[in-house]
Amino acid sequence: MSASKTLASPAALSPVLVLTGLLLVAGNLRAGITTVGPVLDDVKADIDISSLEASVLISLPLLAFALVSPFAPALARRLGLERTLAAALATLAVGLIVRSLPGSVLLWTGTALLGVAIATLNVVLPALVKRDFPQRIGQITGAYSATQSIFAALAAGVAVPLAGLSALDWRLPLGVWAGLALIALAVLAPQLRRPTVVLPAGPDPEPVGRSPWKSALAWQVTAFMGLQSVAYYVLVTWLPTIERDAGVSATAAGVHQFLLSGLGIAGSLACSALIPRYRDQRALAVIAPVLFFIAVTGILTAPQLGVIWAGLAGIAGGGSIVLALSFMGLRTEHHTQAAALSGMAQSVGYLLAAAGPIAAGALRDATGSWAPSLMMILVMMVMLMVAGYFAGRDRVIA
Repeated sequence: MSASKTLASPAALSPVLVLTGLLLVAGNLRAGITTVGPVLDDVKADIDISSLEASVLISLPLLAFALVSPFAPALARRLGLERTLAAALATLAVGLIVRSLPGSVLLWTGTALLGVAIATLNVVLPALVKRDFPQRIGQITGAYSATQSIFAALAAGVAVPLAGLSALDWRLPLGVWAGLALIALAVLAPQLRRPTVVLPAGPDPEPVGRSPWKSALAWQVTAFMGLQSVAYYVLVTWLPTIERDAGVSATAAGVHQFLLSGLGIAGSLACSALIPRYRDQRALAVIAPVLFFIAVTGILTAPQLGVIWAGLAGIAGGGSIVLALSFMGLRTEHHTQAAALSGMAQSVGYLLAAAGPIAAGALRDATGSWAPSLMMILVMMVMLMVAGYFAGRDRVIA
């Protein structure tokens, strides 16, 4: 291997410091997004936007994830993982503050910056796990996925109380999470001293292995990432409405939505504990969509038992996202290739995630029933089982 292709080994740092920084970064991945929903009506009334515009505002970060993710690996190769994370955290803090300032233009601008920043963090974190914790990919991925979910739930839960604390109203909960981004940046700062070798541009931009865009295994991982994202985001978006239309009370539907999120954390932790216990992940990658399939079938046929179906869907969703993110490291030989696979899978995955709830809602409007939308998810779960079986094999992109 030539000198120009040699990557510097990271300087010795406390694993506790590295892990703490990683988990704080993970805490920033969804908090700035989930805080919007609870105060959305106030935002609409204050800046006078339509329901359609509000829907686009909610979807803008997901669209940014899809558009920006393919470019994040190149940025990480040029700047190094830590510097890329630092730049993304700084951008996130700016975006969160900008969107909380007066003026609808700043709201849209800040939301776009937020989407770009989180897209970059999403892609780079699996590569960091691959590099710094190569023997504990599943456990660390589960820990940061659970952290992400905890902060997402916390942000949603405190949004309305925070909005009532001052004359800033909804602008306070939308901007306050910039503090978490700055804290994560401060903890990450010691790692910025790590030496970074900038890879020269050339016909072979990947220092190890071939491009994932040319690999069948990478497309299997990408299919798993995308299909599980569609199922989860459709349920997160529409489950309360589906249940209300089926005669479930608003209170019960709210409890079921909480279970969907809360048991997602349990599913994340359970899957991360199971990953290293198996020689490969085929069984886990099939079990998760089977649980999804059972949950969606139950919602379709026995919605009055929604507490069971929401719980199963939460466990399946938490487990499948940890598995999808773990594949970024488990199916690659090097952290640079892990970043490339992460960019590919998350780009396609979040494009599908953004389109899924829209397609489900459109089917409901066209047919007057949620059954076709739920059947669509059932078909996707069969496809997810197949993708999971192949992605779960003990192989790497060669």
